[in-house]
Amino acid sequence: MTTPIAGDGGVDAYARLAELGITLPQVVPPLAAYLPAVQTGNHVYVSGQLPLVEGKLAATGKVGADVDPEQAAELARTCAVNVLAAVEALVGLGRVVKIVKLTGFVASAPGFTGQPAVVNGASNLFGDVFGEQGRHARSAVGVAELPLDAPVEVEAIVEVA
Repeated sequence: MTTPIAGDGGVDAYARLAELGITLPQVVPPLAAYLPAVQTGNHVYVSGQLPLVEGKLAATGKVGADVDPEQAAELARTCAVNVLAAVEALVGLGRVVKIVKLTGFVASAPGFTGQPAVVNGASNLFGDVFGEQGRHARSAVGVAELPLDAPVEVEAIVEVA
């Protein structure tokens, strides 16, 4: 599908992904009793996505101890790619109007306070793919543990046409 996104000044998300050299992966089956993404009205709520590559975590551990912040930002970018894969599987990226809200969770070593820079990895990807429609509200939260000892997890709310 190469339909431009529905928002004013919309871009072709598929073309942008190709320009960025990004291929969307298959959606990883949920680890528990939930769905990867759910649509209600004109919003898609995407469950927390881990930095899974080919079904395996790209890294494990705490940011600021086991994982450096720059690597963690790349892992957040991977999470964002997985968010896009979940949206694609449910409704198609051609229906995206706006990335509304992003929440990033960072498994943080004691004293680590760089969560915003880590979550920028996801935020920047959405901007790279969707331009102005990729700018969003956001929370970057430090947590003690994440599923499977993942360093980062990203969830999103996306407006669709």
